[in-house]
Amino acid sequence: MEFSVRVTDYQKNVMLNMCDAELIGKDVIDGELKIHISENYYGHDKVDKNEAASLLKSASILNLVGKETISLATSLGIGSESGVKVISEIPFLIVFNT
Repeated sequence: MEFSVRVTDYQKNVMLNMCDAELIGKDVIDGELKIHISENYYGHDKVDKNEAASLLKSASILNLVGKETISLATSLGIGSESGVKVISEIPFLIVFNT
């Protein structure tokens, strides 16, 4: 499993945008809501599970998309299933660890 990642500094915090790599380029549509999972936002860098886990542990703001990404995060104690929003069968999770 590969993860697409983008790490940035945001107001003195490390922000991690991460998704399941196969979701890049996908449009998620639910009624009037349309979300494009773009490489520009979620990153073009691909990492394996070990590197993804390290990045998840080091970030303070996390924008996560995809079953594998969110499963990895929650298995590390980051975020919770109750915070997950599912849109057109794709899970989304935002976590603030500031």
